[in-house]
Amino acid sequence: MQLIVKRSFPCAIQVSDRFHVQKLLGEALEEIRIKHRWEAIEAENERIKLERSQKRQYTPKTYENGETRRQLLARSKHLLLMHCSKWSEVQQKRAEVLFRLYPDIKECYDRYLELVQIYNLRINDRPTLMTKLARWYDRVYKMKLKCFNTVLQTFMNNYQTILNYFDNRSTNASAESFNAKVKAFRAQFRGVRDIPFFIFRLAKIFA
Repeated sequence: MQLIVKRSFPCAIQVSDRFHVQKLLGEALEEIRIKHRWEAIEAENERIKLERSQKRQYTPKTYENGETRRQLLARSKHLLLMHCSKWSEVQQKRAEVLFRLYPDIKECYDRYLELVQIYNLRINDRPTLMTKLARWYDRVYKMKLKCFNTVLQTFMNNYQTILNYFDNRSTNASAESFNAKVKAFRAQFRGVRDIPFFIFRLAKIFA
């Protein structure tokens, strides 16, 4: 895709959309949560098996917010992708317990927030932005987490287009919006056979 754009629009400045970069980091954070959740499920199943072998009733441990470890990890998916300022009271209590039990999740979430804060800075000075991103990159690298390797490699391969975002703070939101309109328009006809005529209709309605 980058090669196509480079050849078709040689004077254009390519930008890595900030929300796609943040989403990549969110997926790495989600991978850690899922890993701990599977471990919690396996540990709970082993405990149930042990209690049954001794003819006892298994009662899972609940924490101060009323949730078990398994429930805690299952219900933390959405709060980890939100800014902490938008958490409800229930989510705040859940996050306190989660971060106490899993410091690595807290550390990853802190790195996620740091990147969001860098993107929200109204700074056009390239050296300052490069310094902040380099420090953030260094902190993520020192975590030595396998799931963050893709994030680090993405920053290494696309650091220039990531920095280009801060010039005009451009996103592909308008393109995504138009794409959604095209899909909705196509869905009304349950598919398209005559592509030239379909494009003609799009041009008449949306141009």
